[in-house]
Amino acid sequence: MDNNPYLTELQSSEHGRKSPLHGPLLALITALFACRVLGQALVALVGVSWLPAMEQWFSGVIPYPPLLIIQLLMLILMIKITGEIWRGTGTFAVVRPHWADFLMKFSLVYAGSMIVRYILTMILHPEMRWFGDIIPIIFHFVLAGFIFVLGHYHQAMTGS
Repeated sequence: MDNNPYLTELQSSEHGRKSPLHGPLLALITALFACRVLGQALVALVGVSWLPAMEQWFSGVIPYPPLLIIQLLMLILMIKITGEIWRGTGTFAVVRPHWADFLMKFSLVYAGSMIVRYILTMILHPEMRWFGDIIPIIFHFVLAGFIFVLGHYHQAMTGS
């Protein structure tokens, strides 16, 4: 068990590295996602009329109550990751070079799939051109950005 590189890495480095770029970028992206969650909650739970209608906020694949719980859990995790990276301490701030490539490539595949989703939506639903019901797609790009920045942190901090 002592030969496990993951455990050795965790044991050998209690602290990550501070980055003047990654913490603030992750905070900005987290704030954008928080605004999306808040906006949809205001429409769904309070019925505000000055924001887009509920149908524009999500595809309906996941009903809203479970979606809200998932989004809140994601926000909690994003806030934790962001805080640790910003401070340069904690589990998520420990530099893990092997995460970098996977996270960055995954984020690009994720963003690419949203481009395909947008193109298919525009082809299959021409009445929605160009900006109809794209709030979910835009915020999937935001989440892909978070994953990319997290991966870049692990890449950039490897050499410092």
